[in-house]
Amino acid sequence: MKQKIITKLLTGMAGLGIALGAATAHATPEADRQELIKFYTAKYPNVKVEDYVYGALAFDADSKAQYDAIMEFPPFDSQVEQGRKMWETPFKNGKTYASCLPGSGKQIAGNYPHFDEASGKVVTLHDAINKCRTANGEEAYKVNDMKTMGLLTAYMRTLSDGMMMNVKVEGPKATAAYEDGKKTFYSRKGQLNFACATCHVQNGGNRLRSELISPAVGHTVHWPVFRGGDNLVTLQQRYQGCFTQVRQVPPPQGGETMNNLEYFHSALSNGMPMKASVFRK
Repeated sequence: MKQKIITKLLTGMAGLGIALGAATAHATPEADRQELIKFYTAKYPNVKVEDYVYGALAFDADSKAQYDAIMEFPPFDSQVEQGRKMWETPFKNGKTYASCLPGSGKQIAGNYPHFDEASGKVVTLHDAINKCRTANGEEAYKVNDMKTMGLLTAYMRTLSDGMMMNVKVEGPKATAAYEDGKKTFYSRKGQLNFACATCHVQNGGNRLRSELISPAVGHTVHWPVFRGGDNLVTLQQRYQGCFTQVRQVPPPQGGETMNNLEYFHSALSNGMPMKASVFRK
């Protein structure tokens, strides 16, 4: 059964380049986004593009109804509350996260990742948080530590709920970082020879065993998520899981490869509203 599933996915992947056109060439970020929307809407004309923010739930009304019921009384509220307390606790020098982030940290998450010309690299929201910490004499958090960075961002990103994703790719260096992330997304890897696009483009909306696969557009607006109710997972932690599942040693979280991948991936959801810290199976 497992081999049949793999064969089916690889067969679907064979036509990926033809199906996506500009998304496999050096197109602009907006052209890439529009090409994917065109691909999905042709395949699923009855699914509204704005519903892609719900991931795979957009393709299953019953699952979406269960999600809505769970989100009325989220089982992870206490963890988000821990993140709020971390956010509001002053540093040793008396300053806070709100005092060193743009807009006091509100309605800014949709601007991340962004490309920093001075450092010549992509800066994620995790990077911005750690810069704030170190500038105020605190140690940087490990980006894969769910008890610190995970909980803090689980709350902080809710401060940008409703903000439209607005990732900018401007200038040759930013474009190079975007293209690097795009290459990672579309390149096959691991012993199973899968790409991110194998599942989330060509097979978005299809079932893998009992689970529907989510489309790439709309993916990045809701992270971090609480899987199964209380298991906190950040976006790059999910990337790591995907690398592992295809039997590829994952690049380090917070490193250039992961950050560039997040940069490309996030730009695909530009113009979509953010809703962080949500339930997923």
